[in-house]
Amino acid sequence: MFMSISYKGLFEVLNKKNISISEMSKDLKISSATQAKFRKGEYVSLQILESICKYLTVNINDVVSFITIDNPSALYERLKEEMSHKIKGGIYHETQILLTYNSNHIEGSQLSSDQTRYIFETNTIGLAKGNSINVDDIIETQNHFRCIDYMIKSALEPLSEALIKDLHKILKTGTSDAKLDWFNVGDYKLRPNTVGGLETTKPINVQNELVSLIGKYEIKQAYTFEDIIEFHYQFECIHPFQDGNGRVGRLIAFKECLRHGFVPFTIDENIKIFYYRGLKEWRNEKEYLLDTCLSGQDTYKRLLDIFNISYE
Repeated sequence: MFMSISYKGLFEVLNKKNISISEMSKDLKISSATQAKFRKGEYVSLQILESICKYLTVNINDVVSFITIDNPSALYERLKEEMSHKIKGGIYHETQILLTYNSNHIEGSQLSSDQTRYIFETNTIGLAKGNSINVDDIIETQNHFRCIDYMIKSALEPLSEALIKDLHKILKTGTSDAKLDWFNVGDYKLRPNTVGGLETTKPINVQNELVSLIGKYEIKQAYTFEDIIEFHYQFECIHPFQDGNGRVGRLIAFKECLRHGFVPFTIDENIKIFYYRGLKEWRNEKEYLLDTCLSGQDTYKRLLDIFNISYE
């Protein structure tokens, strides 16, 4: 199923209280861009909705509602079918290339989009004369293709330690990192690491914190897009593996979007800086990361439009 958002209740409450949306926005310092989202039915952060509810003295259910479209995820079914039958030129084919290129590229891979496509389509690599490519870039590209297959096969399963570790093992197997005993491919880090210069969870605490995070996430009765992004942020703060955390985290987010009926997102070079800023600023301002991921949704929606796959 896919979900859309309606703010019909908000406008009804404003009308009853004889308050204009402009007046409310001025009082709460809500930007004009966010005001437009109310009219277009686009995602607005829970933090803003809570401030509106307090301002209007109403409950959140009075101002926003989620409309469920009865569709057993046309995207998931199409991806699964095309993967199973090795269909070329479809949404599965293009998803493999788009996700793998973008996720690897923002982590430093020197492979171009065309080279990524060439590896997927021919299982070979073409290089211009005089050029060289890091072998790990090629291995991790092939491994990422396999991660996506695994992610699609397990898309509807609950999150678990085993599933997350499997993604890491598939991604890093055969790389030069895997030759290092302490790197611990497919298992938690043994040495402290940082992300963006910030300290992450100490190795001794990783398992307890990740198990706790999964437990709090899986106990939910219903899920919002913000829940998925919150999990992604918390996962990156833990940074459970020695390397590959960003790619594993984004694969998990894609899986959870499929599982809960949201359009998945991809982070490309154009929004990379906003993505990292969003992760860094999440505790203070959630809209940075949410808006970036929604922009990444728009990129993926263009693929859905090409293949006439409904999402709203």
